[in-house]
Amino acid sequence: MTSNGYDPVECIEGDYSKGLLLICDHASNGLPQRYGNLGLPDSEFSRHIAYDIGARAVTLGLAEKLDAPAVLSTFSRLLIDPNRGEDDPTLVMRLSDGTVIPGNHPISTQEIEHRLASFYRPYHETVDGMIDRFFDAGITPAILSVHSFTGSWRGVARPWHATLLWDNDPRFTRPLLDEFAKVDGLIYTDNEPYDGALRNDSIFRHGAMRGLAHTLIEIRQDLVGDKNSVRQWVELLAPMLEKINALAEMHEVRHFDSRTGPLHLSHD
Repeated sequence: MTSNGYDPVECIEGDYSKGLLLICDHASNGLPQRYGNLGLPDSEFSRHIAYDIGARAVTLGLAEKLDAPAVLSTFSRLLIDPNRGEDDPTLVMRLSDGTVIPGNHPISTQEIEHRLASFYRPYHETVDGMIDRFFDAGITPAILSVHSFTGSWRGVARPWHATLLWDNDPRFTRPLLDEFAKVDGLIYTDNEPYDGALRNDSIFRHGAMRGLAHTLIEIRQDLVGDKNSVRQWVELLAPMLEKINALAEMHEVRHFDSRTGPLHLSHD
């Protein structure tokens, strides 16, 4: 918890012996009181620029259904984006989808460092700590990162119901794509509408760098906008995840070089 009483992380306990960790980088549109609304009207916080609509509900539903531990952010990505590297120019957005963020423009290096120390790093340290708890129990975990995406971008429709983002480690993604292929009417793909090879993003840091099987699921936000639709996705995904999580290769430490370049692992 930060000095002003704002906890940047929500943790859900589960059965570590099952070897599956859920993370949700963009779970919340919340802000600490000191930031107000970053100079924006309330309506902006119901948009994708503030958080991934439905992602928290899906994560919590899967955590309950699978008895899986989960880590979720509690702050809006408009404050600072935990799914970016610390050196990423979009770490703190000054302009997002045509909206200027007055509370971020201009912004000092000291304020960025404060947000890193108070929100961003505690989130990632908590994920690291959860992973360490698996290893302490003698379990090598797999990681599922849960996100959602908008149904259109700049007037162009996005037809997919769900997509998987990944870099070079196929262990989680390819079996899940195979499961998607069995679902009549499900429109799916991979590495759309974004590329999963983003250096120092959340799954790069916690999955690729630690040699853990991982994938990032994106669900179109209009398909997870209410409790019934969330429940349907949880019921669809849970048995797939249980099946894939039972694969031995999901629980081995293996490093795959990134399409962004070598991992530069420490051998200390």
